[in-house]
Amino acid sequence: MQIICNGQQRELEEETSLAAMLAMLELDPNTVVAEVNKKIIERDQYEDLRLRDGDRVELIRFVGGG
Repeated sequence: MQIICNGQQRELEEETSLAAMLAMLELDPNTVVAEVNKKIIERDQYEDLRLRDGDRVELIRFVGGG
């Protein structure tokens, strides 16, 4: 299936969870805010949320610095 993630088209297996996609991208779910189809997803829903063909995902990473 095809999704758009941060403006880039990506190919994923059917029924991929948001958590699985984050793992594929090597992103720590504790440092990412995810929005799917303009809806912010609570972190405790990342595992249960299954992405669908055509979904638009925006990922925002928080980085600390000094």
